[in-house]
Amino acid sequence: MVKERARILVVGGGHVGMYTALRLQRTLKPQLRQGDVEITVVSPDPYMTYQPFLPEAAAGSISPRHVVVPLRRVLDRCRVVVGEVTSLDHTARTAAVRTLATAERDAPDELLGYDELVLAPGSVARTLPIPGLAEHGIGFKTVEEAIGLRNHVIEQLDIASSTRDPAVRDAALTFVFVGGGYAGVEALAELEDMARHATRYYPGIRPEDMKWVLVEATGRILPEVGPELGGYTVTQLRRRNIRVLLETRLESCADRIAVLSDGQRFPTRTLVWTAGVRPHPLLAATGLPLTDRGRLRCTAELTVEGAPHAWGAGDAAAVPDVTADPGTETAPNAQNAVRQARVLADNLVHTLRGEPLETYAHTHAGSVASLGLHKGVAQVYGHRLTGYPAWLIHRVYHLSRVPTVNRKARVLAEWTLAGLFRREIVSLGSLEHPRAEFELAAGGTPPPPPSDNPKGSS
Repeated sequence: MVKERARILVVGGGHVGMYTALRLQRTLKPQLRQGDVEITVVSPDPYMTYQPFLPEAAAGSISPRHVVVPLRRVLDRCRVVVGEVTSLDHTARTAAVRTLATAERDAPDELLGYDELVLAPGSVARTLPIPGLAEHGIGFKTVEEAIGLRNHVIEQLDIASSTRDPAVRDAALTFVFVGGGYAGVEALAELEDMARHATRYYPGIRPEDMKWVLVEATGRILPEVGPELGGYTVTQLRRRNIRVLLETRLESCADRIAVLSDGQRFPTRTLVWTAGVRPHPLLAATGLPLTDRGRLRCTAELTVEGAPHAWGAGDAAAVPDVTADPGTETAPNAQNAVRQARVLADNLVHTLRGEPLETYAHTHAGSVASLGLHKGVAQVYGHRLTGYPAWLIHRVYHLSRVPTVNRKARVLAEWTLAGLFRREIVSLGSLEHPRAEFELAAGGTPPPPPSDNPKGSS
């Protein structure tokens, strides 16, 4: 039994937001039915993206719709509001929400009241003031960006195969990735694998005609798997004719020319930026205590320090790691986010029932990374694996982690079919402007070219 009626507001529909709301609706099912508790989830998208599958979605191994989990289907006992929280007044327990309806009518933000706040807006790409980055850079955090990048890469092969201009061809076949973490390495490896396979259908393009470049500002890549496997990954990528440039920074990408700190210049039509993330800007408008890095200052029980009835976890929260040295924070990854969501939901229920709280403590189990089809690296409980075994563990682990039986079955079915048939190499770039042909037929104005449209292909 809960002590009093409670309105729970969950800000964010990512790993923490969805898993917290899911556990709350299961634990508080009788209270939700009786109206003693209500749960509202505010998310910019009506779905949760399972980000570890984005590289495979970009490579065509998984359909985009199977990388996302619809919130309304999973959280059927919660109220799901598609919108963005623009500000919070935790003293008054209100949140200003800009929904699709208020944005369309240019109306004031809707105010939502709450008694308990779960703040999990996640993170956004960390960019730098590099000339040309905003105009030509491509991110890799959303399913839309992953599919757009896939269409873009195939489009470059079409451009290269249809021109006699060596400069245009060279720029189209040069692909630069900035950032040597999980996102950058896995995206590059999977797309290079896909593009190399696709060249068999382009008689004028050989795999060695393509230039794949990975730029990393530090001295190693994939720090999560350790220096030994990071070095192994560098060796394997270079054997695939991928240039791995360590201790190198991107200085400029203006005029579609990637200029590096070591003086190298790469004319390119593809520059993918995966150089880290930063806490969501919403946190700065909450008035809640933040760390020097802009993350929520949280306790080991996942409460926000000095803010009763406020909770935080995931990328947006600085949670003490009680299993490590004092002052250490838990890593902002999906492994911690899912487990923190479980403890956060249980502690919130404990609070409603007047029970003592639990401490979040999780020992790191290991890390896995895919380097393309049948290639990978893994460090699991101190054991290092490479090649096919590591790739298989990568798939098994993430299949077990993706939410809902429905998604597990669909992903497994697609993997099975992908093993029986060849990859699809179709570019659907026209999806970014689906009304273009109709507008022309109706005598309207054609859409702007991709370079002038921030939502179009790069």
